[in-house]
Amino acid sequence: MDVAVFSTRGYDRTYLEVANHAGRHRLNFFETQLTLETAALAAEHRAVCCFVSDTLDCDVLKALAAIGVELVALRCTGFNNVNLSAAEELNIQVARVPAYSPHTVAEHTLALLLSLTRNIHRAYNRVREGNFALEGLLGFDLFGKTIGIVGTGAIGSIVAQIAAGFGCQVIAVDPTPDPECIKLGVTYVTLSDMCRCADILTLHCPLTPATKHLISDVELEQMKPGVTIINTSRGAVLDTAAVIRALKNEKIGALGLDVYEEEGDLFFNDLSAQIIQDDIFARLLTFPNVLITGHQGFFTHEAMTAISETTIANLTSFAQNRRAVHVLPAAGNIISGFENTEARLSEQVSRSQ
Repeated sequence: MDVAVFSTRGYDRTYLEVANHAGRHRLNFFETQLTLETAALAAEHRAVCCFVSDTLDCDVLKALAAIGVELVALRCTGFNNVNLSAAEELNIQVARVPAYSPHTVAEHTLALLLSLTRNIHRAYNRVREGNFALEGLLGFDLFGKTIGIVGTGAIGSIVAQIAAGFGCQVIAVDPTPDPECIKLGVTYVTLSDMCRCADILTLHCPLTPATKHLISDVELEQMKPGVTIINTSRGAVLDTAAVIRALKNEKIGALGLDVYEEEGDLFFNDLSAQIIQDDIFARLLTFPNVLITGHQGFFTHEAMTAISETTIANLTSFAQNRRAVHVLPAAGNIISGFENTEARLSEQVSRSQ
């Protein structure tokens, strides 16, 4: 099957070609992102293979359908960049990688957290300049701290295991509590209670209309002074403008981000010779207690192997059976699990008392 692969980097090509070693598909790689202007590159291809930075709104999907594209194979877990209703109407199937290596993102979450709690990022720069002074590098122990996890799916549950190993008290928000987390000693609470109790907050929920700006001014105001926040889920789960306000008034003591609301024009590109035009992102970079990585939480050998193999499996299944292995259901049947989270968790807490 002919497949147009968008937003390709050298590593994408390497891993996809290994996964496609049997040569079942003709993969044509394009470095450009998929947009309305570049959709024509997919002409004479039955499928497009896309990433989080590609645009798959109604207009782009119409353009793809008009040139004969029948499948969108996402090489990622999230699908918030896809208009599923339009895809259904246009009879374009959408498949994804539902899980690749949850340990990968969970470990990156802890890497950000440990770097911030011990000021590793600042110490690294100082030592390279011959500055070995310790002033301003005072950290804190994770042991005994309360860590709040928003979303205890595959990734969040592993973060809970690691945090428990550090001796943290773990609380969580999720409409569907994980039995293994409960066995581990995780306490499920409401989002409001988490905001009031957590020393550290880490986000692992999907981006849906229900979770957009899940953490904004109201939630930040409820948090402890000096709270540490880590986000490796999707950028828009955090209200970035509200976060900047909370950094300025020192409500947030440290912030670790692997994702950003408007990352589409920034991440996965080398912009080192350019002036960053995003003023909000540039403001984030001015805070010494903010550590940002460019959406690399997924980027390990194990995860890239799993992503590529699952993507090729989706393509092969569609070519043979006209149905991908991990096809997304129609838009109306997507349940994020976080709709009416506060009310549902309050009901669960009441039943448990």
